[in-house]
Amino acid sequence: MKRLVLLIFFIMAAVRPLARADDTANDQAAIPPPGAASVQQTNPAAPEQSHDKSDEKLKREAAAATVFAHPPARPAVAAATGFIEHIVDSVLEFFNVSENGNALTHYAVAAFFLLVALLLRRVITTIVLNQLRRVGGRTKTGLRYKLLPVLEGPTGALVSLLGIFCALNALKLSETARYYIDIAATVSFSFVIFWGLLRAFNALLDHLQEVARDRHLDVAPFMPWIKKTLVALFVVFGVLLIAQSLGADVKAFLAGLGIGGLAFALAAQDTIANLFGSVVVALDQPFKIGETVQIGSTTGTIEDIGLRSTKIRTVDKSLVVVPNKTVAAETINNLSRFTQRRVEQVINLTYDATPEKMTAVIADMRQAILREEDVDPDSVMVYFRDYNASSLGIWVVYMTKGPDFQRQMALRERINLGFMRAAAVRGMAFVPSAQTIVLDGPVARQIAEKKS
Repeated sequence: MKRLVLLIFFIMAAVRPLARADDTANDQAAIPPPGAASVQQTNPAAPEQSHDKSDEKLKREAAAATVFAHPPARPAVAAATGFIEHIVDSVLEFFNVSENGNALTHYAVAAFFLLVALLLRRVITTIVLNQLRRVGGRTKTGLRYKLLPVLEGPTGALVSLLGIFCALNALKLSETARYYIDIAATVSFSFVIFWGLLRAFNALLDHLQEVARDRHLDVAPFMPWIKKTLVALFVVFGVLLIAQSLGADVKAFLAGLGIGGLAFALAAQDTIANLFGSVVVALDQPFKIGETVQIGSTTGTIEDIGLRSTKIRTVDKSLVVVPNKTVAAETINNLSRFTQRRVEQVINLTYDATPEKMTAVIADMRQAILREEDVDPDSVMVYFRDYNASSLGIWVVYMTKGPDFQRQMALRERINLGFMRAAAVRGMAFVPSAQTIVLDGPVARQIAEKKS
């Protein structure tokens, strides 16, 4: 670093004497030699041009004069090139460098710009940005800590381009060469600035996504989809601005898109329908990533929500891709948003039960349910409801306090074992799934005696 500073001061000290020598030589060349005035006085007057010169030749001369007097137009956006020319003119004026031709001083000033750009890039990327990181503290979760690293590359490239084009403008080149240099400067600075803004925009969206996820906001599952959409719009907008800076007629291009919009809409109507479906899903938020849902005949866990489709991992671990227009049109059953879980079942007992036994076993079943802490006591219902063809039906309903499925299954197992104990204590039996035929009366007794 110290060597670079000393080298720059050495170039500055060497350029000023050379600039003064160039000015002295120019002043001496401007003084006419002795006798020149007398020669001019003794010379006869130049003869007038002949009147027989053709009009065509006069037109060619006028056209040539117009071309040399008006060089090719510069690019539409001249802010960067104007700033560069202002810097170069200021430095040339400071060193008192002649404007005519490329002398040694012009090349020295060009080298000076390159060295200053190299030094400035080193200072900004290694000193300034590091100091800003330290100001942000030791935490690595803030926006500043994520924003500064992504801006390091574009900032260094911007400083390097500034030095390169300042060095090129310090040299006295032809108008055609300067025209193409201005175009290159406009394109280069536009792309570097667009690159820096895009990286900063990505860092900002990533930070917002982490904040939404940490705070468990409803928009958190849709942040990847929102990020893709905003980045795509940002890229399109940036490309249009760069094209306009180069002199392209963006308004005519957009008008042409309006003419071809109908054909595009007809050809891509499914894609557009899926995009609108994704917008409906994002606004309505019927599910999130990681939740278990039933969409039509498909049941599984949501893995990804995209612009075109939604990916569902089913119970057998297969991946089902459902278009978003189908998601927006189908009935969605979100199985992960239970507030409570309801259990309803019918306990079938045999017909040999007496009314006293039925009353006692119903009370025991009700107590077996109410003893559980995970059961909502206000939801418990146990009643003798049905006379079935071969059984007496006891209707049982209760609800859990929480939505957890595994806890519900464990609770249901404990309650069913309590029902079995209550029936065994009262000497009652459950009816098997097969149909039972009971034979009774004189005929049945006669048949039994014959078999015995």
